[in-house]
Amino acid sequence: MLTKKDVNKAAFRYMFMACNDFNYENQQGPAVAYGLEKALRKIYPDDEEYKKSMNNHFNYFNTTTWMANILLGASLAMEEKDGANSIEAVQNFKTGMMGPLAGIGDTLVWVLYPTIVGSISAYMGLEGNPTGAIIWLLLNIFFLFFRFKLFHIGYDSGLKLVTTLGSKISVFTEAASIMGLTVVGALVPSVVKMNVALTFQTGKVKMGIQKEVLDQIMPALLPVALTFIVYKLIASKKMTVIQIIFALIILSLVLSFFGILKP
Repeated sequence: MLTKKDVNKAAFRYMFMACNDFNYENQQGPAVAYGLEKALRKIYPDDEEYKKSMNNHFNYFNTTTWMANILLGASLAMEEKDGANSIEAVQNFKTGMMGPLAGIGDTLVWVLYPTIVGSISAYMGLEGNPTGAIIWLLLNIFFLFFRFKLFHIGYDSGLKLVTTLGSKISVFTEAASIMGLTVVGALVPSVVKMNVALTFQTGKVKMGIQKEVLDQIMPALLPVALTFIVYKLIASKKMTVIQIIFALIILSLVLSFFGILKP
């Protein structure tokens, strides 16, 4: 009943509105209804069945927008196959799967991908290499088309793909988290720069605090300590990220002015 064009249009409409009409009552519900509206009208020529399906999709829905494409594609396939008889099953399916898939999506999309690729691209930019920005742009264009593919995967596979993943979701999420933390740990000494300019002197003996004391204890000790402090500040929620950034800028300027830190 639905053509490839219909599925692409549903994917595009949802992706366009996924976060634009987010609210605290049903969160992404309006975006889901807007995204599937045209396809559902084609599935339900009867007005009453169409309204029943639309009202169902206005219910609470919230998951990572990338993962939602799989769920919504599968939902369309279910309704196309069984019509109004599938409406309750569609709602149960979305409710049951949006949490587990959000675990994967949040780890990969909101944490792992920007942390690894963003950090590498930013580091290349700091070194004056524009390749990082090009890589970031090209990957975002690629993933835009990949999200359309996810919608089609959900539509073509229906429930089979998502339910098969069920038992493996927690293992996959944990593995992705470990890999992300490993990459972040490796990037800290390369990206975070913090050098002490002070020199300890007694008589004719001079000792650089940075090279001959701190680096001997552990290379990149201060960047690691600073990263840990910033992490704790963010986790405590006593300061916003913007406040932390401005505090670091002010602290760096003051310490540099008094000769405590150097570039």
